[in-house]
Amino acid sequence: MGSGVQEQRASLTQGEVLPLASSSQSEGLKHTRPVLNSLFSGALAGALAKTAVAPLDRTKIIFQVSSARFSAKEAYRLIYRTYLKDGFFSLWRGNSATMVRVIPYAAIQFCAHEQYKRLLGGYYGFQGKALPPFPRLLAGSMAGTTAAMLTYPLDMVRARMAVTPKEMYSNILHVFVRISREEGLKTLYRGFNPTMLGVIPYAGISFFTYETLKKLHAERSERPHPYLYERLAFGACAGLLGQSASYPLDVVRRRMQTAGVTGHTYGTIFGTMKEIVSEEGVIRGLYKGLSMNWVKGPIAVGISFTTFDLTQILLRKLHQMGHTTR
Repeated sequence: MGSGVQEQRASLTQGEVLPLASSSQSEGLKHTRPVLNSLFSGALAGALAKTAVAPLDRTKIIFQVSSARFSAKEAYRLIYRTYLKDGFFSLWRGNSATMVRVIPYAAIQFCAHEQYKRLLGGYYGFQGKALPPFPRLLAGSMAGTTAAMLTYPLDMVRARMAVTPKEMYSNILHVFVRISREEGLKTLYRGFNPTMLGVIPYAGISFFTYETLKKLHAERSERPHPYLYERLAFGACAGLLGQSASYPLDVVRRRMQTAGVTGHTYGTIFGTMKEIVSEEGVIRGLYKGLSMNWVKGPIAVGISFTTFDLTQILLRKLHQMGHTTR
């Protein structure tokens, strides 16, 4: 009889605890799902955007790290010579390293941006609404800085693969091993400071511009969601402004990252800038390849922001459909 009472108490206790466990589990999923969704959406957005412009990106890096004069004609000749010499897919050389870097970078950046928007919205009293201008700019800068800090060595490896012949580095792991052995682990963070200084205006202005254009569009058109071509246009504007603002630091970053294979010894941001300006001038040196970036950047950023938004919308709809069918 005593054992029967104990079993009944055990069953009652279990009956009381189970709903609480289920409730806490659903709460956990409620908070985790948006994070996972934004990580996946960001990864997909970054991968599609970078693959679309990989040949232009590789060409831009080659000009950035050399003293050769840039022009659209010379860029076309370089792309065509590469195609004739190594084949069509050689134009995407280094893209595997780009994917290894850009997938975690974009995933972290977009996810961090969503979280910073939520935190700043709560702090400034705009929870669930569009942020005021300064917090909107701050959220983008913080998101870019967070992503760049966590994935920087991968960016270094990608730059090395883009400017070297395929005989020098066979794969991504080989780049890491050779740099570590021949130049030291510290080399993997060469160019870190200009990257951090450059990503603050780049990410801040890009996210700020895109979010602002979406907000203005919603107010003027009274449509909560822009059309596909409107999202692409908003993203293109964001990329154009963001990359133009931070471009000289991008050139400095690439020079410092590839110093080990180009024969230069760039030490500091100021020293690198001074050497570039003295040898090539301000416009032809610090803004080399900017016109190509005005083609590549808007396309990449437009695809990236649009893909992220549409994937987020799709995942939310799939989640809602799953709830209604239960």
